[in-house]
Amino acid sequence: MKKKEINLLNLDRIKKNLRSFEKDRHPLERYASFDYCFNYFQEKYKNGEIKTIVKDSKNIQLSCLQLGFYLASWGMYRGSTFLLQKSVKIFEPLIQYVASDECDVWSIDVNEYTDDNIEKLIKCGKRIEKELGMHKTKKAGVDKIKKATDTLITKIMLGVFGNMPAFDGYFRSGSNLGTFNKHSLKEISSFYDKYEKIISDEATRIKTFEYPSGEAGSRSYTKAKIVDMIFFIEGYENDKSL
Repeated sequence: MKKKEINLLNLDRIKKNLRSFEKDRHPLERYASFDYCFNYFQEKYKNGEIKTIVKDSKNIQLSCLQLGFYLASWGMYRGSTFLLQKSVKIFEPLIQYVASDECDVWSIDVNEYTDDNIEKLIKCGKRIEKELGMHKTKKAGVDKIKKATDTLITKIMLGVFGNMPAFDGYFRSGSNLGTFNKHSLKEISSFYDKYEKIISDEATRIKTFEYPSGEAGSRSYTKAKIVDMIFFIEGYENDKSL
């Protein structure tokens, strides 16, 4: 089977999608849930305090709540997802991993999707899947085993590290990439290389909303987040036109 190639949008379409996303950005709207979660974890990491989030139960709880609310706001607690049946405590093993020396993907962005870094990102994704575990659910009286999907895994990687677009339905539709794997990451890297200037410029220009002020701060979006925005809106527009 021929591997899917990324949807190479033209420059005008990229600019249109970015403007469309930005007009809906507001500190009280759900898009800002990414900003608050991302800022929380990045602040800990940049200040050399990431290990403190597992030093006591209050910090662990706060970290779990930050991640959990972002995921809920971004649709991961609806439908038949196993998270819907779980408490926020399910994130504790994942937070322990994020705070450990084993987690080595903090500084990776799409301009650094080398073969070695892609391997690290895939390994991180598998570790997230492992830490979230396997869960038995019932549907129509039949037991089923569920685990973290590519969508959940990549939304976590986006919200904590900012190093990965979220492979949700809209992103998949907009990008033409169906699976979080090495091939898809190489395609994303190629897309970045083609449109490096606008992606880099927008990543520098757009600042995250800070909590509690709700004002734009000094932390910029990552390039991976810009790629996520471009294809999320493309998929959203595709869905509207059906």
